[in-house]
Amino acid sequence: METFSPAAPHSSAASTNGSPAVSSDSPGTATSSSSNAFSATIDGRPSQQHPAPPPSVPAACLACRGKHLKCDGNTPCARCTSSATECIYVASRRGYKGPRRNAAQNPNKRHASSSPPYSGPTVESCPMMLGHTPVSIPAPSISAFNPAIILPEQSPIQYAPTPGLNHAGLYRNSFASPLEPNTMAPPSSMALTTPSAIPQNQPPVTTLAERCFDAFYHYFHAGHPFVLPKEYFLRLLKEGNTPGLNVVMAAMRYIGSLYLDAGPAKATYLEEAIRQCYLPSTAKDGFLIQALLLIIVGLDGSCQQEKARELLADCERFAIEIDLNKRQFATLHGHGNPVLEESWRRTWWDLFVCDGMIAGVHRVTNFLLFDIQADVGLPCEEQQYLTGRIPPPAYMEDFDDQLFSGEDREFSSFTYRISAIRNLGRMMRMPQIMYPGDDTISRIEALLTNWRLHLPESKRDDLNKNCQLDEMMFQAHFITHACTIMLHQPLSQLDSSPVQAVNSCAPHRPVASGDNFNAHTRHTITAACEISKMVTQAVPIIRHTHFFTCVVTLSSIVHLSKWALYFIEDEEDLRQQIRLNIGALNKLSKVWKAANTAWGQVKGVAQEIYREKKAHQISPAFWVGFTQEQMISSINADEGIMSEFNSMLTQVTQAP
Repeated sequence: METFSPAAPHSSAASTNGSPAVSSDSPGTATSSSSNAFSATIDGRPSQQHPAPPPSVPAACLACRGKHLKCDGNTPCARCTSSATECIYVASRRGYKGPRRNAAQNPNKRHASSSPPYSGPTVESCPMMLGHTPVSIPAPSISAFNPAIILPEQSPIQYAPTPGLNHAGLYRNSFASPLEPNTMAPPSSMALTTPSAIPQNQPPVTTLAERCFDAFYHYFHAGHPFVLPKEYFLRLLKEGNTPGLNVVMAAMRYIGSLYLDAGPAKATYLEEAIRQCYLPSTAKDGFLIQALLLIIVGLDGSCQQEKARELLADCERFAIEIDLNKRQFATLHGHGNPVLEESWRRTWWDLFVCDGMIAGVHRVTNFLLFDIQADVGLPCEEQQYLTGRIPPPAYMEDFDDQLFSGEDREFSSFTYRISAIRNLGRMMRMPQIMYPGDDTISRIEALLTNWRLHLPESKRDDLNKNCQLDEMMFQAHFITHACTIMLHQPLSQLDSSPVQAVNSCAPHRPVASGDNFNAHTRHTITAACEISKMVTQAVPIIRHTHFFTCVVTLSSIVHLSKWALYFIEDEEDLRQQIRLNIGALNKLSKVWKAANTAWGQVKGVAQEIYREKKAHQISPAFWVGFTQEQMISSINADEGIMSEFNSMLTQVTQAP
């Protein structure tokens, strides 16, 4: 190993107690001024050109430094000689500005290549991380940076602190999802001061707040598309004359953080978003409604339903007070901007839809907005909204009268979503059903069937004209399937007692069993299978609204009730449906805590049913009528599904 010895004493570098001052910038680096120089020797002894070093030296060997003892600076020093310890000096790069001009004339001067290899310092010793929570940083994360980078002492994030972030890597994409592994960007305090400090092949570093903003639009916006499209939102924000956007931005950061490995910043962003909504200086306007609605959806998916209901009550009251449900609101507050006017119309209707879905899946609230008179224009198609080509709006009376008016007009996917949630509201307002042949059931079933029959050809599935997922129609279809289950399941002959532990979305509803399947049972099973089929769409499942969690759970209750029966003919197909649902809940659980709770309950009930079926299989009477091949196939299928359940449980348990 090449060694370095102090060339000249410099008393100002020593500490007040006579020991050399060690820099905190990197392990084993002594503090020195720009005039200090280290000359390499060939024989390992101090150069004969210099006198013996005085008591104060600008560097100490590693052994003395580790014991916090005074070092005489010799090579080897007196302490290492007496203790027969290897005496090693490590050169400091502090103040190093590259090779001097006269390096060719003086080969003993230190060059860049003579510095020791980088060993990956900890946060305490790295000047790039001062002021942050100590986290070990692997060498590849820092070695790409120029050592001459000077960093600001404070974070440029102006919104909320982001404690406990993972600083273990460099930025690669604008955001990193739990389901899409990515290297996390450094926090805002690691922003580089000069563009020249960034390698040419390295993308610019973004802050956590910026990645949350990007994640909001990438994952969430399509499921609840009422906030301005990204381009128009940034343009309006840049103009700086719309203070209400800051409240919406705070809520967007909270929603985006749910899709990232943001750590404690999630709670910080939530607190900041709620605080801004209830500041006395916050105007009661459409932007406040948008911010509250975003927070409500996030809280509901995070198992904070009670808090979500409190904010929902405030949001609905504020919306009615500012006349958001009136036709003229969009024109009065759109400032002549068609995209902003469309955003206001969408804000009312998304609040209407979310109120209905919360009431339907949790069965605690009663869909208040269903009884509120509204004449707001209907939303346009998603592509028109995103590109700013906003057509004149249609209205609900146009939609209701289209069959009889003779007008051949196709309405937007958002409109069919609104129509689906209206059917849920009508079902919730129907009187209690007393017996299977009640006329009320026929009336509601007619609404659901008519909704399906009169869909245009382009709206019959969940794909748009470009073969991409139409999230609005996706939601419209699963709302209708859920309504079918809620209508017919209480009158079906599927005993629900085996699945009473699945209650994360709604309380258990007892259903008596029967010997034969009636029409209500067929409706219930068909709708549950259609929901499971929706899981197979070729799109990441976390892109869907979190309300899909409770719809999948509702489908799982039906499948498990059927699987608990003594014998069923299509058992293998049923197992595949259960696999799909459990897999979907497992994926959704990476973002939504409510999905994690439902996943655990559904999987637990499936295991219990399996154990019950295994106990029955011990009895010879169970296999009466089975061939040996059927017996082996049934046992293998049961073992297969339980092996998959246990594998999924192991993966989640071992996840960091």
